[in-house]
Amino acid sequence: MRLIMCLLAAFLTFALPLRAESLSAQDEADFRAVISDQITAFQADDTARAYSHAAPMIRQIFPDPERFMGMVRQGYQPVYRPQSYSFGKAGFSASGRPIQRVTIVGPDGLTYEAIYTMERQPDGTWQINGCALVRPPDTSA
Repeated sequence: MRLIMCLLAAFLTFALPLRAESLSAQDEADFRAVISDQITAFQADDTARAYSHAAPMIRQIFPDPERFMGMVRQGYQPVYRPQSYSFGKAGFSASGRPIQRVTIVGPDGLTYEAIYTMERQPDGTWQINGCALVRPPDTSA
């Protein structure tokens, strides 16, 4: 009996964190919807709608929607004016935060990977808590 209890305790110890670190199909669909809507808002210069998808930490850094849009225009042209984009895998960063990978062809015609960090809000919705743009190395040489 004691062995069964130890095995059960070990199972719960190791299984629960794995379960807590899984994304549902709905989570992944929500990520795509939020990111797509923000990109569409950027393309339409709809500052309020684009800013509505920013998580509280981003809003603390950029408390004014115009400053937020200025940062995006200046530092995130591929996200601001993509020629196209497609969704890759959703998962978790090394620190355990939910992420969504997006391949973007920027206005310069170059391909980028945007890694969006997502954050679940108290009401259960997802917001964008950051975006890192990565330019893959040129492998044509």
